[in-house]
Amino acid sequence: MARLEDFHEPARSRLANLVCPEFDETPWVASKPMSERRIAVVSTAGLQRRGDHPFDMGGQDFRVIPSDTPSSDIVMSHVSTNFDRSGFQQDFSIALPIDRLRALADNGTIGSVADYHYSFMGATDPELMRPHAERMTGLMKDDGVDTVLLVPI
Repeated sequence: MARLEDFHEPARSRLANLVCPEFDETPWVASKPMSERRIAVVSTAGLQRRGDHPFDMGGQDFRVIPSDTPSSDIVMSHVSTNFDRSGFQQDFSIALPIDRLRALADNGTIGSVADYHYSFMGATDPELMRPHAERMTGLMKDDGVDTVLLVPI
């Protein structure tokens, strides 16, 4: 994991001074038991299916990854030179733990695994991603998703 003190200037100052969004309220959603939840994964590892359009520098959109996509067909196009891909190369579940969710669904710990999962390219201004994230939430609602596992990379 990269630490702020490991970055050279001016990157260190730019990262340290990024503006974080503030929210006026915190929405409250009544929870239900994990054994009844349908879970989707949202990763920021710049993942896509082999053959999909790769992420561009500063990409704001997302890629849809069907749950039945074989791990051999999931590739990473994260464009940051500071990103260490070695963990993903050893086990793609670090960035997209669909297999782990399937095991939890099989033993009844969670209700089900969503049919679709999503990946953004990290290191992008969240405000620029907002319209894409709003479109993604509509897709998740259509899939019956009520819980999201965020995997920030």
